[in-house]
Amino acid sequence: MSEGALTAEKARVQEPGGTGRLRLTWRLLLLGLAALIVLLSVVRALTGAVDLTSAGAVNAAVALAVPIGLAGLGGLWSERAGVVNIGLEGMMILGTWCGAWGAIHFANPWAGVVAGAIGGALGGLLHAIATVTFGVDHIISGVAITILGGGVTQFLSKITFAEMPGGGDTQSPPVPKPGTVSLPGVSDALTSLESRQWFLLSDLAGILRGLTTNVSLFTILAILLVPLTFYLLWRTAFGLRLRSCGERPVAAESLGVNVYYYKYVAVVVSGALAGLGGAFLSLVAASAYREGQTGGRGFIGLAAMIFGNWRPGGLAAGAALFGYTDALQLRRGGESVHALLLLVAILIAGVAVYQLVRQRRTRAALIAAVAAVAVFAVFALTDTIAAQFTSVAPHITTLLVLSLAAQRLRPPAADGVPYRRGQAK
Repeated sequence: MSEGALTAEKARVQEPGGTGRLRLTWRLLLLGLAALIVLLSVVRALTGAVDLTSAGAVNAAVALAVPIGLAGLGGLWSERAGVVNIGLEGMMILGTWCGAWGAIHFANPWAGVVAGAIGGALGGLLHAIATVTFGVDHIISGVAITILGGGVTQFLSKITFAEMPGGGDTQSPPVPKPGTVSLPGVSDALTSLESRQWFLLSDLAGILRGLTTNVSLFTILAILLVPLTFYLLWRTAFGLRLRSCGERPVAAESLGVNVYYYKYVAVVVSGALAGLGGAFLSLVAASAYREGQTGGRGFIGLAAMIFGNWRPGGLAAGAALFGYTDALQLRRGGESVHALLLLVAILIAGVAVYQLVRQRRTRAALIAAVAAVAVFAVFALTDTIAAQFTSVAPHITTLLVLSLAAQRLRPPAADGVPYRRGQAK
């Protein structure tokens, strides 16, 4: 593709940003993050729920967010090229088994990481063959791969892990884990500061200690994949061509782009990323493969991708939100989730003000205000959250956030639209 054609195609796939929208910048993001930390500190001081900003909760939140974020990144690659991929769950399942098998077979956790990516990529390749080459409906193919992934790994477990000491039909023997790192020289100082429960300072110390202590090398790799994805898809000619296939494939073909090739690359990379998410579950989160351990995280990753408006940064925020909520319900469940209600009520009230003042959407602002009042009422009228409800808190939070974010979503224009070579003629 010539430079002039590339410029023209860039103009074609430029994502509209309306005049009434708030343009996100690094300064605005940092200000938002600072405001969120202050708000967490206020809620922690008012409720006494120390786990809101504790190092343990933050460390657990990051670990719980990684597989969801990797699945969401996989969905981002695929859907930016125009292929809907709800088979991410099946590709994650393949990654969990392949990751454990590779780590055990080669006695090296990083071999398991590579094997997990390959297992997921094979699932992605199958999805690409079905949808891109043969034109199978994307949803049907994704559902079939999810079912196939569960069946294949169940069969493979019976013929491999069941024969190993410590293994069985539904689980593998213990697997070697990737190493962890800590920022030297700061843990003791941060621990002392966190224990004092000072406003804001102790909260910052807890958050920093959670982010810098006993962090898996696999986690660092996963985090680096977020800016790498942004760079490849939004700052290179390769990424421009790939995204053009998800926006206007006919126009891209007319400019010399091999649409089939880019769709194949995107879906295979999508599967590899989902496979990495599955490998994280078996190598880091559980130290073994267990049947059903993905727990629907592939679908939650898709929800995080939608929340992030098909953008890497927003996707990472969605994954972090779910991971943080999940971490809180695992630590002092009822007390932490009850305090979280106050935080959610304040945030929804902020959304209501934004909708009314900035967007001038009275109806949307009214709905958000009613939701904020309802959540605050639950917080004010209760002292804790029953154990039966804390386990579903992450899912409820995800649904709530998605419903509030739905008004600004803008998926790729040709996402899920059938494409056959030669349509441009």
